[in-house]
Amino acid sequence: MSKKTLSKADLKAKICQQVDRQRGELVELSLRIHANPELGFEEVKAIGWLTDYLGNNGFVVEVGIGGFATAFKAFYGEGGPYVALLAEYDALPGVGHACGHNVIAAAAVGAGVASRVVVDNCGGTVIVFGTPAEELHGGKVGLLRAGVFEGVDVALMVHPGVRNRATGEALACVNLDIEFFGKAAHAAAYPDQGVNALEAMILAFNAINSLRQHIKEKARIHGIITHGGHAANVVPAYTAAKLLVRAPDNAYLEELKRRVLGCLEGAALATGARLACRWGDVLYEPLKSNRTLAKIFANNLEVLGRKVEPLDAPNSLGSTDMGNVSQVVPAIHPTIAIASPGTLLHSDEFARAAASETASEGVLDAAKALAMTVVDLMSEPRILAKVKAEFAGLIGRG
Repeated sequence: MSKKTLSKADLKAKICQQVDRQRGELVELSLRIHANPELGFEEVKAIGWLTDYLGNNGFVVEVGIGGFATAFKAFYGEGGPYVALLAEYDALPGVGHACGHNVIAAAAVGAGVASRVVVDNCGGTVIVFGTPAEELHGGKVGLLRAGVFEGVDVALMVHPGVRNRATGEALACVNLDIEFFGKAAHAAAYPDQGVNALEAMILAFNAINSLRQHIKEKARIHGIITHGGHAANVVPAYTAAKLLVRAPDNAYLEELKRRVLGCLEGAALATGARLACRWGDVLYEPLKSNRTLAKIFANNLEVLGRKVEPLDAPNSLGSTDMGNVSQVVPAIHPTIAIASPGTLLHSDEFARAAASETASEGVLDAAKALAMTVVDLMSEPRILAKVKAEFAGLIGRG
C-alpha cells in the first residue's frame, strides 16, 4: 500500500526547503573538496567528508564498493524504485578542479539528503554512489563490471558548465600508450649509426595530423609526447606518448583505431624504430541521454528560475564514463551554468569558477533539480514506466 501523504507539489516545496537548510554545509563541502584536489583513486579526503555527511543524515554507507577504495554507496529507504544520484570528486593533474567535480559531489549528496522526504512519503530507495577517477581512469566502468549498478532503475547526475542543459552528447573514447625504440648514437659524430625514436614519434604525430583532415566532424584525436629524449647531442633511443581517440559511436571508434595504428606503423617503417603500443582497457561509451528524463529535469530546473537550452541545441563534445552507465540504466548527464559562456573547461579560469559564489548557487540549484526529479519518479509510477519504456526502445525519444 502506498505511503503517500503529501502532494507532488508539497514534496517539491519541502525538498527545496531542505536544500536551503543545507546551504552552509553543502557550500562548505564543495569548497573543501575544491581546496584539496585529489587525483583519481586517491580521493581519500573527499570520500571521508562525503560519507560522513551522508551517514550523519541517516544514510547507510558502504565504502570500498566494487573493489575500489575510494568508491562508496550510501542509501536511504527500502525497496524499489531505486533512484541513483552519482557523485564525482576527482581532480585533474596540474589544474585541480578545473572540471568542477566538487560541485557534482556536493550537489549529489545535497539531493540525496533532501530526497529523504519523498522516500518517507512514497517509499522507494535513494542511493548516492561515489564514483572515483572519472577523468583519467573511468571508475564507473569498473563499478559496472563489478555489478554495482545492478537493480538501479534510474541514474542521475549534474555536471557544472557554462550553460544550463538537460541533455548532452559525449563521445566514445579510448586511450593509447605509444613507445618507439631506436638506437642511441652521437648525433654529430655517428648519426648514421643511430635509429631516431624521436623522428618516429614526430612522423607519427604528423601522419595523425594529416589523418584529421579526413575523419568525421565529431571525431577527435589528440595527445602529448611524454618522453622525447635525454640530450640534444644524442640520437634519441626511446620516446613515449599518450593519445586519446574519440568518435561519435563505437563502430567508428574501431575504424579510427585501425587508421591511427596505420600512422604509427608507417612511422616505424620509415625510421626503422620499433613500435610498441597498448590500447587502454577502459572504453568510454557514448552518452545515451534519456529524453523523457531530460524533459522532467529541465522542467524542474526552469521552475528554479534557470533558462534551459532546447534539448537538441548543439553542445561541446567530450567523453565521460557516465556514458557507460547510460548504456545499461536510463540516465541523464545535464549541465548547470557556473561560469560565463566562453570559459573553457579544464582551464585555470574554470577551476576558479568552481569555487565562486556562482558555483555555490549551482550546487544548490542542481541539488534541488535532482531531488525534484526524484519526486517525479517516485511519486508517479507512470513517469518511471515511460522513462524505462524509452530506454527499452518501446516508445520514441520525443
